[in-house]
Amino acid sequence: MDREKTPNEKLIERYEEMKRLQSFSFFEEEELEEIADYYLANKQLNRCLELLDLARQQHPFSPLFLVLKAQVHVHMGENRVALDILNEAERMEPFYGDIHMTRGSIYGQMGLHEKAITSYTLAGQYDIPEDEVKYWCAYELGNMGRHEEALPLLKKILLKNPDHEAAMSELAFCYEAFADIDDSIRFFTKMTDLRPYNSLAWFNLGVAYSRAADYEKAIGAYDYALLIREDFASAIFNKAHALATLGRHDEAIQLFLETFRYEEQRGDTHYYIGESYEKKEEWDLAMIHYNKAIKLSPDLADGWLGMGLCLEMLGRMQEAIHYVKKAIEIAPDNSEYWYTFGDIQVKLGFQEEAEAAYRKVLEIEPENPDIWLDYSGLQFEMENEDIALETLAEGIKFHPSNAELNYRMSAYLLSLGKKQDALSYLHNALQLDFEKHNTLFEFLPQLKENTGLAEIIESYRK
Repeated sequence: MDREKTPNEKLIERYEEMKRLQSFSFFEEEELEEIADYYLANKQLNRCLELLDLARQQHPFSPLFLVLKAQVHVHMGENRVALDILNEAERMEPFYGDIHMTRGSIYGQMGLHEKAITSYTLAGQYDIPEDEVKYWCAYELGNMGRHEEALPLLKKILLKNPDHEAAMSELAFCYEAFADIDDSIRFFTKMTDLRPYNSLAWFNLGVAYSRAADYEKAIGAYDYALLIREDFASAIFNKAHALATLGRHDEAIQLFLETFRYEEQRGDTHYYIGESYEKKEEWDLAMIHYNKAIKLSPDLADGWLGMGLCLEMLGRMQEAIHYVKKAIEIAPDNSEYWYTFGDIQVKLGFQEEAEAAYRKVLEIEPENPDIWLDYSGLQFEMENEDIALETLAEGIKFHPSNAELNYRMSAYLLSLGKKQDALSYLHNALQLDFEKHNTLFEFLPQLKENTGLAEIIESYRK
C-alpha cells in the first residue's frame, strides 16, 4: 500500500506538474514560500530562483519573495547581489523587518558586525520579536569579542523565556570567554530553578562548576541533565571528563564508551579513553584507543603524543620518537611535545638532539622553571659547565623566587669548587624554601657528607 503524500509533497508536485506541462496555476504567498523553503533546504538554488520569478509575477507587491531571492544569492556566495535585492525590497516596503534581519545576517557573514547590529536593531522597530533581535545583536557582539556587553542581552532573553536554547548556548559561550565563573554558576542555578526539567540548563550549570574545578557538583549537575535526557551525549562526555579529572578512571572510561551509543565515534573521545588507561598504567589498552583517536582524527596531536608516551614507558624509544615527531609536525609551537622529544633523546643518549629540543622549549615557554633545570643539567652533563651556569643564571632572572633553581646553581658552583658564590645561592634558596633543600643532594649526593654545609642548612630550620 502506497504511503499517502503529505500536503507539502502534494504542493511541490502540483508546482512541478505545472512547470512540466507549461500550464498556469495560481499559488498563495504561503504556498510559494513553502516551495521556496523546500528548494533552499535541498540546495536546489536555480529551481528556487525560477520559482521566485513566478512568485514575483503572481505577487508583485510582496517584499517576501525579494527577501527569499536575496537569501538564495547568499547561499550562492553572492552577498553583494543579495544586498542590492534587499535595497529593492526596502524601497517597496521599508517597514518589513525580515529585510533588515536578512541584511544583518549578510553583514555578519562579511565581518561587518557593527552594521549587522544596526540592521538588527532597525528590524526590532518593525515586526521582528524583541528576543530575536536581542539574540542576534548579542551574537554579533560575541563575534567582536565584546562578551561583557552580550551577557545582559542574553540574560534578559532567558529571564523572559528560559527555554530559548540558542540564547542559553550563546550565554554559556560568553561566560567561558569572559571568565566570570561565579556569575555563570549563579545564573545557571537560577535557570534550573525556573526550568527544573531543562536539560540544557543543568548541562551549562555542570560546565560552570567544571570551570570552577568543583567537579563533584559538576557531576551532580550532569546527572540531572541525564535524568531528563538520557541520550545527551555531551553531558555524558563532560561527566566522564569530570570523573577522569577526579581520578575515577574506570567510571570515566565506561561513560566515554557510552557516548558512542548516541553519537558517532570521535577521535577526541578515544583520546580521553586512552588517557585514562594511561593514568592506570595499562599501556596496551591506552595505545589501542590512542591509535583509534589518530585514525579518526589524524590532526589530533595529543593522540600522537599519547602513543609516544606509552611507547616510551614500554621502553620502545625509537617507535616513541616517530609518534612524538608527528605531534610536533601538527603543533610545532607546543612546548610539551618538544619537552617530551628532548626527554626521549636523553634516554637514547642523543645529547645534541636533546639540547636542541630543550632549547626550543625555552623559546616557547621560558616561564616553565623545570626546563631551565633540565636544559642546564644536560649542558652540565655534556661538560659545558660555563654554558650551564649561564643558562641557569638566565633562568633565575626569569624566576628569582624559585628555590630549586637557586639550589641547583649552588650545586653546580660547589662541584666546580666555587664555594663562596655557591653559598650565596644556597642562602637565597634556604630563605625561599627550606623544605626543598634535599634537591641539592639529589643532584650531588656526596654533599650529604659535608658537615659545614649541613650546619648552614640546619641554621635555617625553624
